[in-house]
Amino acid sequence: MSDYLSLKKYSTLVLICIAFIGCGNQPANKISLTHGVDTSAGGGESYIITTPNATYFLDKVGGGLSSMIDKDGVDWLGFHNAKGSAHKGEYRGFPNAIHKQDGSYFHAMNAGTAPSSSTIKKESAAHIQISFISENKQWHGLWDFYPDRCDFTMNKVSDGYKYWVQYEGVPGGEMDSTDFWFASADREKHLINEPFVGDLPQPEWMAFGDRDTPRILYMLHHEDDDFPDNYVSRPDMTVLGFGRENKDKFLDTKQTFSIGFVESTDYAEIDQAIKQIL
Repeated sequence: MSDYLSLKKYSTLVLICIAFIGCGNQPANKISLTHGVDTSAGGGESYIITTPNATYFLDKVGGGLSSMIDKDGVDWLGFHNAKGSAHKGEYRGFPNAIHKQDGSYFHAMNAGTAPSSSTIKKESAAHIQISFISENKQWHGLWDFYPDRCDFTMNKVSDGYKYWVQYEGVPGGEMDSTDFWFASADREKHLINEPFVGDLPQPEWMAFGDRDTPRILYMLHHEDDDFPDNYVSRPDMTVLGFGRENKDKFLDTKQTFSIGFVESTDYAEIDQAIKQIL
């Protein structure tokens, strides 16, 4: 594991350089698509989407985000494919939607992820769209990248099965006591180890921050429902699941979710920015 941690530290430095080059020079309201390897994730081939406030690494085989880097070069996902790294690497990512439900799909490739095929549907300076179809052809996920955010839509659900959509990551680059979360349920700043159990009120969202960082990462569920949206902390990562309670999955129809950064830690500004998406 020490070799893994050393590689992770080195690879993160490489990603920071990429993020500075990508985000730092990216024109306002324009995005771009390139192809490369997510070194910090263990070397997976990736679509690299560069936007004004984030750089996304989308695993070309797994169909999930492995890295999401802010304007300061910090990765808020921290995925690594090292088998046995668990919460320290291989479990992390977004949306991590299909786990042992007619396969395991839409997760950055680790030892348990099944492959998907992808197609670039749209590519412009304002909108990049990439479609993924699972190996068994029963699941269809659609990624839409915009200057201000990334949307994931589960377009097709395998008959008789359910899924969840999760943010499993590291606020501000590392899970520690300086992290916190906000949610649509109230206006309070909650400690990162405080759980949430229940259904988030409309619009369903939760956001994660770090005391030493001037921004938050949010997740938004576009459709309102009565299903549980639970959050629990792990020693090394967050576990927020829309349509999740314990290890039970509840989503079984087409749904859309957004993930992105808001350059503020003020609740009112965050709430307004997220509502504008809808």
